[in-house]
Amino acid sequence: MSYLLLKTKLFEKNFNKLDRYTQKIINKWVNKNLINCENPRQHGKALSGDLAGLWRYRIGNYRLICVIQDDKLIILAVSIGKRDGIYKGVINGSTDPFL
Repeated sequence: MSYLLLKTKLFEKNFNKLDRYTQKIINKWVNKNLINCENPRQHGKALSGDLAGLWRYRIGNYRLICVIQDDKLIILAVSIGKRDGIYKGVINGSTDPFL
């Protein structure tokens, strides 16, 4: 049972704003730890409060925000950004996985 990683438009938009070196580091981490993984919760942390139901993964100074759908074996990458601003962007209505 391995999970599949899907990316939202919001994730792609934020990811493309990052410099190439940072994109490479994030891609390397995602490929190693999330692509075809057996337990996506192993490297992440469940968020609480307004962000309950979302998971975050620390990649240096960046945070990857995801939704884990166990029934479909999917990890949905919602957004990525620097630690100081990522949570505000997700709280402001950007958690819709179809953005």
